[in-house]
Amino acid sequence: MATPPSAAAFLDALLAEGLTVIQEGDWRTHNRNHKGPWGPVNGVMIHHTVTKGTAATVRIVRDGYADLPGPLCHGMIAKDGRVHLVGYGRANHAGLGDPDVLAAVVAERSLPTDNEATVDGNRHFYGFECENLGDGEDPWPEVQLLAIEKVSAAICRHHGWSASSVIRHLDWQPGKVDPRGIDWASMRARIDARLGTKTPTRPAAPTPARPVVDLSQLVAAARSNPKAAGTPVTYSGVRIVEAALVDAGLLAKRLSDGHFGTTTVTAYAAWQRSTAGGNYRGKAADGIPGKASLTALGRAHGFTVKD
Repeated sequence: MATPPSAAAFLDALLAEGLTVIQEGDWRTHNRNHKGPWGPVNGVMIHHTVTKGTAATVRIVRDGYADLPGPLCHGMIAKDGRVHLVGYGRANHAGLGDPDVLAAVVAERSLPTDNEATVDGNRHFYGFECENLGDGEDPWPEVQLLAIEKVSAAICRHHGWSASSVIRHLDWQPGKVDPRGIDWASMRARIDARLGTKTPTRPAAPTPARPVVDLSQLVAAARSNPKAAGTPVTYSGVRIVEAALVDAGLLAKRLSDGHFGTTTVTAYAAWQRSTAGGNYRGKAADGIPGKASLTALGRAHGFTVKD
């Protein structure tokens, strides 16, 4: 638990670690502090962007979207290893997450399975988006991995943290998969090696249980949400399915909001029509989940289905 440094001290810490930093516009004062506090800070969170092209990615993470205003992180780590600073203060990157995970980060101990989304992560974490499609095939160049290592170490060094204070978005919020494709055990070891520390050896944590999606509750959400006013979240499992649809390239990440609205119905219908989703046609591809197509989605993207 710590107070965030000044923007100048934050920049100095990154430069001292040997990073190439690009300062984008008014990054020092570009934030969401009017929406709530930033700090005490407890850790660093790493994401992937699901975008291609550095310039476009910088623009997106700086400005955000109509329904998710920027900044969407503090810095964007490009394929070439340069760190583009786009904001400082509260940023829209972490969303709601698991209080047990936060407690584990504070104590620097093994992380539990994230199965709740009740704590404001934007308050407690530095956020870095990394330019990558997040499809499991887009490569992570070594220069980019080195920049992730250095960014994480710079912040940990400033606060006196170990690599146990550096987590992935997927560790924090149920249904998230980013940053997909990074060997996280190796990355944490690299960060600790750079810091000259070693995370205390602990008994291996049990393999996290796969998230479970209740088919009947999901279908109820898919039938009721499009007609509802606003964007009510009627079933938490919708987030898991939407994250899978994002991962499959069928739903924009900014629209993964837990509301099974018309856009999610359209995305799910596209999954049903796909070869992996069952190659359904006509009324069988209406965007309302069925057991076979949902099981196939879960098999491909890491969740279990129950009737």
